[in-house]
Amino acid sequence: MSIDRRSFVATAAALAASAAGAPPPGAMPVPFSPGADDPLGVRADFPITQSRAYLNSAYIAPVPRQVVAAGTAFLEAKAQRPLEVGELLGADGAVRAQFARLVNASPDEIGLLFSTAEGENVIAQGVGLVAGDNVVVDELHYPTEFVLYRALEASRGIELRIVPHRNGAVAASDFEPYVDARTRIVSVAWVSHQNGFRHDMRPIADLAHAHGAVFYADAVQAVGMFPIDVEAAGVDALCAGSYKWMLAGFGVAPFYIRRELLDRIHLDRYGEFQIDRELPDHHYTLDTTARKFDYCTRAFGVVRQLGAGLSYLETVGVARIEQHTVGLAQRLYDGLTRQGHRLFTPPGNRSSIVTMYTTRPAAEVQAAFRAANVDVTVRDGQVRIAAALFNTADEVDRCLEVTRRLT
Repeated sequence: MSIDRRSFVATAAALAASAAGAPPPGAMPVPFSPGADDPLGVRADFPITQSRAYLNSAYIAPVPRQVVAAGTAFLEAKAQRPLEVGELLGADGAVRAQFARLVNASPDEIGLLFSTAEGENVIAQGVGLVAGDNVVVDELHYPTEFVLYRALEASRGIELRIVPHRNGAVAASDFEPYVDARTRIVSVAWVSHQNGFRHDMRPIADLAHAHGAVFYADAVQAVGMFPIDVEAAGVDALCAGSYKWMLAGFGVAPFYIRRELLDRIHLDRYGEFQIDRELPDHHYTLDTTARKFDYCTRAFGVVRQLGAGLSYLETVGVARIEQHTVGLAQRLYDGLTRQGHRLFTPPGNRSSIVTMYTTRPAAEVQAAFRAANVDVTVRDGQVRIAAALFNTADEVDRCLEVTRRLT
């Protein structure tokens, strides 16, 4: 696609500004009709509810019909008419604004990456780690972090420090012995994929900042599950793939980076979409906002899906989703406790994920849930169960009937 650079930038900026408050193409109003068997009035929008009790959104969340419509509309447009890059970037701008509202940030602090793992790689490569530096994580983190920082131990001579959990929880006081003047990054999964543990973020942020470290959050299991406020939490940067609680597809991951940190994180990759202004003789000035991390062509169709997913969340209300799903998780937790199961999730936890231990063979456990038409994650001697906005108390009780037989 050939387009004059100045026209390209001007068109994209104008479209982004005009689209910032508009719903994405293909999105439709949400016809809510709450009832006792559908407290948030959303089940009709999720076809999967017609065939099964899907309690596995911590793995991959089903999408509502509105997201399907947005994806279809994008493909229909691509099939039937020419698409302009400026138009595509305008939709990007709308999604930046939506995500910024969702996490209490500015659109200029939002980039659009491809995956949650890419966000941590951007930070790890951008802070300038050198031999003798250390990075602190806890053992409830996602495997990507261990792969990444073990590789940087081998290639750069840094040290990875891993904070152990205590009965499925990690407090700021547990981090304290591991953080010092050579700590460059403190990284946590805001909500652990392992057991749903939800970190108390501000005390960890204060500890990291007291030592000059960057506080990073893998937020793929958090954004869309409960209200996020990056300022109140003290988070310097976070990233979240859109295929879980943001109700979209694969291939786009909004990336928040605090404005004051933008100059501190150096770029490790370059491309035409970073250009702010073209100068003579193939020289350029690059964007100075978080858009500088969007260095190449993006998954524009999935961005449209994400826009529809974020519109859906805005309409339902993330605070309502938290109240409903955490309530279901507590119902599940109490039921599993009464049944005598040992739980990996700590008591009083405020996420929608509950994990129990099992000594039964994995094939037997999987078969029991499959026979009941209940979807959960079974692995490594654990059963992870995750309630989403479309789930009901009856579905939790169906799940508990399966676990009762697994005691």
